[in-house]
Amino acid sequence: MSGFYAGSYARSELYTSDEQQQHRPPPAAHESTTAKTCRVCGDEIEVLESGEVFVACHECGFPVCRPCYEYERSEGHQTCPQCHARYKRHKGSPRVEGDDEDQHYEDDFEDEFQLKNRRILTPPPHEPRHLEHEDYNTDPQHHINGGASTPPVAGSVAGKDFEAEKETYSNEEWKERMEKWKSRQEKRGLITKSDGGGGHEKDDDDDDFLIAEARQPLWRKVPIPSRLINPYRIVIVIRFIVLCFFFHFRILAPAYDAYPLWIISVICEIWFGLSWILDQFPKWLPITRETYLDRLSLRFERDGESNQLAPIDFFVSTVDPLKEPPIITANTVLSILAVDYPVDKVSCYVSDDGASMLLFDTLSETAEFARRWVPFCKKYSVEPRAPEFYFSEKIDYLKDKVQPTFVKDRRAMKREYEEFKVRINALVAKAQKKPEEGWIMQDGTPWPGNNTRDHPGMIQVYLGSEGALDVEGKELPRLVYVSREKRPGYQHHKKAGAMNSLVRVSAVLTNAPFILNLDCDHYLNNSKAVREAMCFLMDPQIGKKLCYVQFPQRFDGIDRHDRYANRNVVFFDINMKGLDGIQGPVYVGTGCVFNRQALYGYDPPASEKRPKMTCDCWPKWCCCCCCGGKKKSKKAKKKGLKSLLGLGGLYGKKKKMMGKQYTRKTSGPAFDLEEIEEGLEGYDELEKSSLMSQKNFEKRFGMSPVFIASTLKEDGGLPEGTNPTSLIKEAIHVISCGYEEKTEWGREIGWIYGSVTEDILTGFKMHCRGWRSVYCTPKRAAFKGSAPINLSDRLHQVLRWALGSVEIFLSRHCPLWYAYGGKLKWLERLAYINTVVYPFTSIALLAYCMLPAVCLLTGKFIVPSLNNLASIWFMALFLSIIATGVLELRWSGVSIEDWWRNEQFWVIGGVSAHLFAVFQGLLKVLGGVDTNFTVTAKAADDAEFGELYLFKWTTLLIPPTTLIILNMVGVVAGVADAINNGYGSWGPLFGKLFFAFWVIVHLYPFLKGLMGRQNRTPTIVVLWSILLASIFSLVWVRIDPFLPKQTGPILKQCGVEC
Repeated sequence: MSGFYAGSYARSELYTSDEQQQHRPPPAAHESTTAKTCRVCGDEIEVLESGEVFVACHECGFPVCRPCYEYERSEGHQTCPQCHARYKRHKGSPRVEGDDEDQHYEDDFEDEFQLKNRRILTPPPHEPRHLEHEDYNTDPQHHINGGASTPPVAGSVAGKDFEAEKETYSNEEWKERMEKWKSRQEKRGLITKSDGGGGHEKDDDDDDFLIAEARQPLWRKVPIPSRLINPYRIVIVIRFIVLCFFFHFRILAPAYDAYPLWIISVICEIWFGLSWILDQFPKWLPITRETYLDRLSLRFERDGESNQLAPIDFFVSTVDPLKEPPIITANTVLSILAVDYPVDKVSCYVSDDGASMLLFDTLSETAEFARRWVPFCKKYSVEPRAPEFYFSEKIDYLKDKVQPTFVKDRRAMKREYEEFKVRINALVAKAQKKPEEGWIMQDGTPWPGNNTRDHPGMIQVYLGSEGALDVEGKELPRLVYVSREKRPGYQHHKKAGAMNSLVRVSAVLTNAPFILNLDCDHYLNNSKAVREAMCFLMDPQIGKKLCYVQFPQRFDGIDRHDRYANRNVVFFDINMKGLDGIQGPVYVGTGCVFNRQALYGYDPPASEKRPKMTCDCWPKWCCCCCCGGKKKSKKAKKKGLKSLLGLGGLYGKKKKMMGKQYTRKTSGPAFDLEEIEEGLEGYDELEKSSLMSQKNFEKRFGMSPVFIASTLKEDGGLPEGTNPTSLIKEAIHVISCGYEEKTEWGREIGWIYGSVTEDILTGFKMHCRGWRSVYCTPKRAAFKGSAPINLSDRLHQVLRWALGSVEIFLSRHCPLWYAYGGKLKWLERLAYINTVVYPFTSIALLAYCMLPAVCLLTGKFIVPSLNNLASIWFMALFLSIIATGVLELRWSGVSIEDWWRNEQFWVIGGVSAHLFAVFQGLLKVLGGVDTNFTVTAKAADDAEFGELYLFKWTTLLIPPTTLIILNMVGVVAGVADAINNGYGSWGPLFGKLFFAFWVIVHLYPFLKGLMGRQNRTPTIVVLWSILLASIFSLVWVRIDPFLPKQTGPILKQCGVEC
């Protein structure tokens, strides 16, 4: 399946080029194409006494010498490198665990107790040569279904002769070998304890302990201690009660001298109270979870048995490699390829939505570098496994490292990575200027993606069983480049459309039951992250009911004080843990492991309910008539309606219309749409109804029988009767631009369309169907990414999120009215309502932040004179707010600095990005006007965190800048007025000043961002400050506060001298 494929299903075009082969250097001189050369070590294969060449694998005949065969059986995976069939034991070979018991040879005893001329296998049998001068070479042809032997997949490993021979054994050595042999034979069941003695009771106890340990739960729920959570809940209830009495006072005690200001303030405060309820009550049941990776291995990775861990497909999405640096994408891919998981169960799909040849060449270089990087990571268990971040860590990298070769190998690997970076930099420099004739591939053909808006679908398969092996001759995970077809006149739906294309193409090529999606700048920081997720997804109790496992987002490169709350710690460590105790966390767009069945729009399996208790006081026939009749009639009507619509298989208990695998009798490719109806005569009535339902699947999933068949395989795997050529054609078909037309893709299946924040919408639809999600927080962060740390980029990121929430609010999927007959829990619904209404808080927040300045300038206040009872409610509300925050920090472990930064940026983002998102969303949804806010970049420093001080002028900065100046002018005016009017005016002034300082303190990080490094204020800010100061000065002159106001009749000079 290796090679480059491009084509368009609608145009019936398929272009094939062995581009992957061209990126590899020519084979080494010592490599031979004869069948007598081992394709692992390069040595000659021995000739047996019968005159025949030794054949290790009788399935495919892949040429492997006897030492490599013996080493693979004793120390490796015991499988053929070509066809992955298990090696059978040859005559003269020692037994290993897993050999068939019926294979008895006469020389068994001699092999176990040979005294003379015995060769001792010392792993590894071959040492690697100098890596920088060797390479692998593969042929795109490969073995299919146990066919004839294939051309060699290759190796660059040299072998050494086995010199260690032993003539005799001492008594101690003989006894030791006897005990080892008896232990092995006993484990295989060939002898019993009575035959071999009774000295293995301890071993049996250990085995029983391991079996019992494997049956234990793979995870456990860790509730928050009562001493921490109960006071928190009590304070929440008290705060709610105090808030009600506070609103009662505010509404019944208007400020008649400032009535407009009072009405505005009360409306804003009521909105803030409702927002607090939406945000607070979903945090009522916070929990944490703990996983047991050792139990996962004991249960699914038993010695002598095939690995039972579920396969997983990784999705990496990228759009423009010039804006998203290719070296960052390469690091993400390398961290995936080096993940601590069985290599034959890992596939990585990279979506290039910009059809960039730069990314294509980058992945080719990455695949070549991975052949050295992956073995290094697994040999020395390094963390993280993204080389850029591993080599830049300022820690003691020798800690816990005991291998003497580690330092030497690390230096060599760092040098190779630096050379790899130079090659990537050269590709980036070359891509800066596109040739007039377009990009040309190495075989001389034009790059199919020269026109990024009009190009065919493209697929390139790297590595894996059909690509190059690593430098140690071991298999690597599959790496696939995918660029979906784009044509003018089609709606492509941005990232959501790209992710749906990856869902389909991965289902056709590998069809793993689980999917992990990552942004191109999020790498695996914990190589065991997939195992953490599998502790939940493979759990027999809840695994089938989980739609996804969400990991928290952690970030690199953020300043120590996190000025603009980039880490978002409050959301990830407080809100998400609260949601995990209800129905599960929301999907945040990256670092999430999906159940593929949930993405297909299926409902979770129904829970088995206990039979209801019935009384004996009435006869059974009475209960049936009174109670059961209506239920049966309702079920019958519902079932009849589903059968009429042809949806019974889609929404039933298992939704499998094609639960049995019906394959055609012909030897050609299966799943031909045109032949489905013609073949109905050969099946009975049940099978006819199953096949006729194919049309319903086509309306739902699209016109791809291979993909439809893959959706019916719960545990993944490819349908029977497929071959690589047909799979590639089908993969090109499912990424064609017109495939989703008249289907449910983007509406009920896959990533949901209709919002720029497709992640929130996708998770919401799953929860409405009754799925649960889980929040996994391992001790070592599973993933890390990069975040915009300067003010302008951070505001634009928040603007995008808020705009997506406004789009959902104005759509049919708004949680306020969508799916009330579904299975979404009420507290979970409150959380989703909060995610779509929070941008509208910006209107109330902007008005509320302007009130202090207006009050100071006019001398009015929003609160009348307070009596003792009113003062008590004000103090109680203030203290309850502080107590809620303190107790929340106690049970969550969040620092007070992170909490305060979050509060500050809530105000900064609320009066800028959220406000613009509301108006932009209204214009886009109601008026069809798409407004974009441009960002102008200025020069930045090269020092550490230089980007923090990078200033980019954007219109989002206008509202908070105006608020700061307005409140500062108000403070000056209020103090001046108090000085002018004397001691009696200072009392009312303190409340107004406290209100104004509250606004200024919350906007302080914004003010600091405007000043830049060393208090250098940009010119544009100075101009705005002068303009706004002039406006308020004119207003101030018009108010004229320093002149005393006359209350009597106006006296004029009469002109008569008295």
